[in-house]
Amino acid sequence: MNKISTIPHKIIGVAVIWNDQKQILIDRRLPKGTMAGLWEFPGGKIESRETIEECIGREILEELGIKIEVGIHLITINHTYSHLQVTLTVYHCRHLAGIPQAIECAEIRWVSLDELDDFSFPEANLAIITALRKGQNDN
Repeated sequence: MNKISTIPHKIIGVAVIWNDQKQILIDRRLPKGTMAGLWEFPGGKIESRETIEECIGREILEELGIKIEVGIHLITINHTYSHLQVTLTVYHCRHLAGIPQAIECAEIRWVSLDELDDFSFPEANLAIITALRKGQNDN
Protein backbone atom coordinates (compact mmCIF):
# COMPACT_ATOMS: atom_id res chain seq x y z
CA MET A 1 0.00 0.00 0.00
CA ASN A 2 1.40 3.41 -0.88
CA LYS A 3 1.72 6.26 1.60
CA ILE A 4 -0.86 8.50 -0.10
CA SER A 5 -3.69 6.06 0.58
CA THR A 6 -2.82 5.80 4.29
CA ILE A 7 -3.24 9.49 5.12
CA PRO A 8 -6.60 11.27 5.39
CA HIS A 9 -8.06 12.98 2.31
CA LYS A 10 -10.26 16.05 2.72
CA ILE A 11 -12.32 17.70 -0.01
CA ILE A 12 -12.50 21.42 0.72
CA GLY A 13 -14.50 24.23 -0.85
CA VAL A 14 -12.49 27.44 -0.95
CA ALA A 15 -13.70 31.00 -1.53
CA VAL A 16 -11.74 33.83 -3.10
CA ILE A 17 -14.05 36.58 -1.84
CA TRP A 18 -13.87 39.92 -3.66
CA ASN A 19 -15.30 43.22 -2.45
CA ASP A 20 -16.25 46.24 -4.55
CA GLN A 21 -12.74 47.69 -4.09
CA LYS A 22 -11.20 44.64 -5.86
CA GLN A 23 -9.76 43.37 -2.57
CA ILE A 24 -9.66 39.71 -1.47
CA LEU A 25 -10.62 38.46 1.99
CA ILE A 26 -8.02 36.26 3.69
CA ASP A 27 -8.00 34.84 7.21
CA ARG A 28 -5.31 33.73 9.63
CA ARG A 29 -5.55 30.22 11.05
CA LEU A 30 -5.87 29.87 14.81
CA PRO A 31 -2.57 29.64 16.73
CA LYS A 32 -3.08 25.92 17.44
CA GLY A 33 -3.24 22.80 15.30
CA THR A 34 -1.73 22.08 11.92
CA MET A 35 -0.51 25.03 9.88
CA ALA A 36 -1.27 27.29 12.86
CA GLY A 37 -0.95 31.01 12.25
CA LEU A 38 -0.72 30.78 8.46
CA TRP A 39 -3.01 32.86 6.25
CA GLU A 40 -5.51 31.19 3.93
CA PHE A 41 -8.45 31.71 1.66
CA PRO A 42 -11.53 30.81 3.72
CA GLY A 43 -13.54 27.64 3.23
CA GLY A 44 -14.06 24.22 4.69
CA LYS A 45 -14.84 20.55 4.32
CA ILE A 46 -17.75 19.47 2.17
CA GLU A 47 -20.53 17.64 4.03
CA SER A 48 -22.55 14.72 2.67
CA ARG A 49 -25.21 15.62 0.08
CA GLU A 50 -23.78 19.13 -0.24
CA THR A 51 -22.49 20.72 -3.43
CA ILE A 52 -19.17 22.57 -3.39
CA GLU A 53 -21.07 25.84 -3.87
CA GLU A 54 -23.37 25.09 -0.91
CA CYS A 55 -20.35 24.14 1.20
CA ILE A 56 -18.57 27.41 0.43
CA GLY A 57 -21.63 29.54 1.26
CA ARG A 58 -22.25 27.65 4.53
CA GLU A 59 -18.63 27.72 5.65
CA ILE A 60 -18.25 31.45 4.98
CA LEU A 61 -21.42 32.22 6.94
CA GLU A 62 -20.26 29.99 9.85
CA GLU A 63 -16.63 31.14 9.91
CA LEU A 64 -16.90 34.82 8.95
CA GLY A 65 -20.57 35.73 9.46
CA ILE A 66 -21.08 37.14 5.95
CA LYS A 67 -23.19 36.29 2.94
CA ILE A 68 -21.50 35.74 -0.39
CA GLU A 69 -22.41 34.91 -3.95
CA VAL A 70 -20.46 31.91 -5.25
CA GLY A 71 -19.36 32.64 -8.80
CA ILE A 72 -17.19 30.84 -11.32
CA HIS A 73 -14.72 28.03 -10.65
CA LEU A 74 -11.10 29.23 -10.49
CA ILE A 75 -9.01 26.09 -9.95
CA THR A 76 -9.01 22.63 -8.37
CA ILE A 77 -5.82 21.67 -6.55
CA ASN A 78 -4.76 18.24 -5.31
CA HIS A 79 -1.96 18.55 -2.77
CA THR A 80 -0.34 16.09 -0.39
CA TYR A 81 1.19 17.26 2.88
CA SER A 82 3.04 14.82 5.15
CA HIS A 83 -0.08 14.35 7.29
CA LEU A 84 -2.96 15.08 4.92
CA GLN A 85 -4.08 14.97 1.30
CA VAL A 86 -6.39 17.80 0.23
CA THR A 87 -8.48 18.59 -2.81
CA LEU A 88 -9.17 22.33 -2.87
CA THR A 89 -12.00 23.36 -5.17
CA VAL A 90 -11.72 27.13 -5.46
CA TYR A 91 -14.39 29.58 -6.62
CA HIS A 92 -14.45 33.31 -7.18
CA CYS A 93 -17.02 34.77 -4.78
CA ARG A 94 -18.53 38.20 -4.20
CA HIS A 95 -19.19 39.74 -0.78
CA LEU A 96 -22.91 40.52 -0.55
CA ALA A 97 -23.77 41.40 3.05
CA GLY A 98 -22.43 41.54 6.58
CA ILE A 99 -19.19 42.67 8.18
CA PRO A 100 -16.58 39.91 8.25
CA GLN A 101 -15.84 38.63 11.75
CA ALA A 102 -13.05 36.34 12.97
CA ILE A 103 -15.44 33.67 14.30
CA GLU A 104 -13.32 30.56 13.61
CA CYS A 105 -10.01 32.22 12.76
CA ALA A 106 -7.50 34.48 14.50
CA GLU A 107 -7.70 37.48 12.16
CA ILE A 108 -9.13 38.62 8.84
CA ARG A 109 -7.95 41.16 6.27
CA TRP A 110 -9.01 42.62 2.94
CA VAL A 111 -5.93 42.73 0.72
CA SER A 112 -5.07 43.47 -2.89
CA LEU A 113 -3.75 40.75 -5.18
CA ASP A 114 -0.27 42.35 -4.99
CA GLU A 115 -0.32 42.33 -1.17
CA LEU A 116 -0.76 38.53 -0.98
CA ASP A 117 3.03 38.14 -1.12
CA ASP A 118 3.24 39.85 2.29
CA PHE A 119 1.47 36.91 4.00
CA SER A 120 2.53 33.30 4.70
CA PHE A 121 0.13 30.73 3.21
CA PRO A 122 0.02 26.91 3.36
CA GLU A 123 1.81 25.41 0.38
CA ALA A 124 -1.40 24.30 -1.39
CA ASN A 125 -2.71 27.89 -1.36
CA LEU A 126 0.20 29.14 -3.46
CA ALA A 127 -1.37 27.60 -6.58
CA ILE A 128 -4.49 29.71 -5.90
CA ILE A 129 -2.41 32.89 -5.89
CA THR A 130 -0.71 31.81 -9.13
CA ALA A 131 -4.11 31.13 -10.74
CA LEU A 132 -5.41 34.55 -9.61
CA ARG A 133 -2.39 36.29 -11.12
CA LYS A 134 -2.71 34.34 -14.37
CA GLY A 135 -6.39 35.32 -14.57
CA GLN A 136 -5.45 38.95 -14.03
CA ASN A 137 -3.03 38.76 -16.94
CA ASP A 138 -5.67 37.14 -19.16
CA ASN A 139 -7.98 40.14 -18.79
